Amino acid sequence: MLLTEIDHVAIAVRDLEAAIDYYHRAFGATVDHREVVESDGVEEALLKVADSYVQLLTPTRDDSPVAKAIEKRGEGLHHIGYRVADCGEALASMIAAGATPIDHAPRPGSRGTTVAFVHPKGSFGTLIELVEE
Repeated sequence: MLLTEIDHVAIAVRDLEAAIDYYHRAFGATVDHREVVESDGVEEALLKVADSYVQLLTPTRDDSPVAKAIEKRGEGLHHIGYRVADCGEALASMIAAGATPIDHAPRPGSRGTTVAFVHPKGSFGTLIELVEE
């Protein structure tokens, strides 16, 4: 089994501060990590839930994939992040199984992780992020 656990569920939002406030008021959740990921054109706030996260994402520029997703589908579920021991091995396994890669090789992600994205086309409509800590 290449998946070790759910790393995060990512939710695309227009107003990061409002989303953080909502999760705090509704669940008592607090921000465990916050970061701007320039390469992806997003700012993220990670809310710790057991050993996983709810990742709130907002675009920092109009041409980012998250901005395009919000424009096309509105706010809401963006992707799921699966934690793996070896991102390269997991990506190769997914491609061999018929997945369509967005990233053809693992790359640096937030929190010092290594990540790779797989397109929803080959994954039953779900954008998948592989996350190696």
